[in-house]
Amino acid sequence: MIELPPYRDSWPPDDRHANFKSEVANYTTADPLPTLQNLSAGTGIPIECLIRYVLVKWAASGSEAMLAMGPIVFKQMQDIMAAAEQDGTMEARLKAYEALKQIIAWLSIQE
Repeated sequence: MIELPPYRDSWPPDDRHANFKSEVANYTTADPLPTLQNLSAGTGIPIECLIRYVLVKWAASGSEAMLAMGPIVFKQMQDIMAAAEQDGTMEARLKAYEALKQIIAWLSIQE
């Protein structure tokens, strides 16, 4: 049996990978194995091969993954800016700047 533990950790607020770590923590709360087991049973493809396929497809897709996630990230960026503008303070704008800076840094390592 393959073990895929959820990511549980903490990090300082100024961690340049905080957004990515948060995403990993959020997405790893669900267990992907039941879905992959059903797919394996339905297709006859061994589960280990499906796991490899999913990992390689995501990791190797580069720009394809960026295009697919673009609307999600763009919406997140819009929400960050809207919240800062609604607050109207310099502190909120600086916080938004830092959040956008982290998103851009994360996006730049995905290429």
